[in-house]
Amino acid sequence: MASTYGAAQVLVASNRGPVSYAVGEDGSLNAKRGGGGLVSGLSAIGSDADALWVCSALSDGDREAVRRGVGEDGVRMLDIPADVHAEAYNGIANSVLWFVHHMLYQTPLEPVFDAEFRRQWASYETYNRAFAEALAEEAARGAAVVVQDYHLTLVPGMLRELRPDLRIGHFTHTPWAPPEYFRMLPDDVAGQVLRGMLGADRLGFLTQRWADAFVTCAEGFAGGLGGTRIGVHGLGADADFLRERSHERDVAERMAALREEIGQAPDGGARRTVVRVDRTELSKNIVRGLLAYRQLLDDHPEWRERVVHVAFAYPSRQDLAVYRDYMAEVGRLADEINAEYGTPGWTPVILHLEDDFARSLAAYRLADVALVNPIRDGMNLVAKEVPVVSDAGCALVLSREAGAYEELGEDAITVNPYDITGTAAALHEALSMRPEERAERGKRLAAAATALPPAQWFLDQLEALRADR
Repeated sequence: MASTYGAAQVLVASNRGPVSYAVGEDGSLNAKRGGGGLVSGLSAIGSDADALWVCSALSDGDREAVRRGVGEDGVRMLDIPADVHAEAYNGIANSVLWFVHHMLYQTPLEPVFDAEFRRQWASYETYNRAFAEALAEEAARGAAVVVQDYHLTLVPGMLRELRPDLRIGHFTHTPWAPPEYFRMLPDDVAGQVLRGMLGADRLGFLTQRWADAFVTCAEGFAGGLGGTRIGVHGLGADADFLRERSHERDVAERMAALREEIGQAPDGGARRTVVRVDRTELSKNIVRGLLAYRQLLDDHPEWRERVVHVAFAYPSRQDLAVYRDYMAEVGRLADEINAEYGTPGWTPVILHLEDDFARSLAAYRLADVALVNPIRDGMNLVAKEVPVVSDAGCALVLSREAGAYEELGEDAITVNPYDITGTAAALHEALSMRPEERAERGKRLAAAATALPPAQWFLDQLEALRADR
């Protein structure tokens, strides 16, 4: 395979691709395009760049598209057996590597690295090898390959063996665990992950903190970086897209509906809003956010009937029981707060669990305060998006454990994500902020949040990869 070359000059590899398929009732295939930084980046390099996106077929519709030979130009979907994908994706990537990097294990009981883990790890190797072989087959001589995230940590090393001529990059979208937590992995697996990534010419991270953690792990468990270079690229919000999209008709309709749900304060004025928009991932800390809001209502009863917590907690990884349980707890706690504090004209927590991007943008525009309090987060784009979209400028209550803290911390109100009383005090401070200060901070937050928009974020990595080689 190493002696034959494909035509693609720029290749992206990720678990999820830019398009997905669904089978219609009449058997037809319907394609749905995705968005995000990688889509913007590949668009920015131009259609004549011979770019290819290699991704996994995730749904029955995707697999049917592969079987029928249906596809979009510039995309190659891999029909990896569903059981292999499930074990690699849910068993290892999301239930082991993601938990390690977010430091979320309840260590008295987990993890348990037993025979079942070893079987799933073999599937993770198979899944990574399928990507490496497809990339080796499709890449032109000397092409640039940018591999994405913890799902594909072994790909750079495997691809390097198959195609030593390629320029290989890998970007990590999560935090990276400090060495004392990373060493929880079995020694051979930890070594495989590090050696796999060190097969790249260049590794990218969202913040210096995560890059430093990787370097320390590499020095401790893999003998150092070798010739691999490290770069930091803090993904920013796409200001033009967000501002334009947030003023379309469906967003205006949802703003009107939200205003009705929020209602008016007893004096007839506008109620303040504390907004959060998250996927219901364990790292997002939604439960402690609700506890802090309840603490605010206890500590500062003057806010009762004058503030509403608009909380959107969208489904994530509902095929894993621990995520289903967490989502149920979010709903239970919101109901408890509403039952305890609510009045006929005031619902303290407005909770929506169905994903709706237009409604999220409507909440961004109405936000007086944005609550972003993750336990640990690679970046957190919500912290960057709300200040860009908010109509009057919003105060940002931000966890010091979010990657975004590195860029936004100066103008945010910073919290320890485990400290309920501290977060309640921060919410009070944010709600009490003078409108002029809130607007000024909001402008500075928006400027910092958009410093490296998605297309430029991708192009910078590509340019650095080519320059390094």
